[in-house]
Amino acid sequence: MQGTQARPARTKWVLAAVGAVVVAALVAALLIFTGKDEQTFASGAGPVSAGQHPAQPAGKPADPGRTPGTVVLPAGGTAKLVAEQVGDDGALPIPPSLGEAAWWGSGLGADHGVTLFSGHVNWQGRTGPFDQLWRMTQGQTVTVTDTSGGRWSYRVDEVRTIPKSGLAGESAKLFSPDGPHELVLVTCGGDYVGGTEGYDDNRVVTASLTGRP
Repeated sequence: MQGTQARPARTKWVLAAVGAVVVAALVAALLIFTGKDEQTFASGAGPVSAGQHPAQPAGKPADPGRTPGTVVLPAGGTAKLVAEQVGDDGALPIPPSLGEAAWWGSGLGADHGVTLFSGHVNWQGRTGPFDQLWRMTQGQTVTVTDTSGGRWSYRVDEVRTIPKSGLAGESAKLFSPDGPHELVLVTCGGDYVGGTEGYDDNRVVTASLTGRP
């Protein structure tokens, strides 16, 4: 069931490192989306900044991709994208405004790595654009405009509802900074149970690049 309850405090989704330093300081990141209203904390190694990539072979500089500016979902929902980094407390903040969503990871069209957009399903009784993730289907197009005005198209490959209890086991695959380049959009939802649990589920949409400027 789609959640529609308001949440009074700023949500922070947690980034925790699960990889080890290998050869050229390659870091694999684990993202745990708690959906809780209060701050939670990461464990393991230090924070990973937005746009961090593994080392490239000698003579081949990494292509970090273009900086995302806005995202338009298939049903027309639009959000401004705000680059977020993991703080000293180990938390990745999500902007409280329904008109904004967090961006973490690779840039648009990068050589590799996930480009992650995450936003609220609702806020203070109002529904946000990321609520539309609950009605998205395979084959639809997500359009992202970079900060230079270039338009990028991503085709939706998979739409999943993942219980919070099961997300950690899939995080290394879903949010890998060194795997194939993909766009991943995430929000909360399902039954709203309140307390420290918030919503039961996460909605996760994965999309592949089909068009670039």
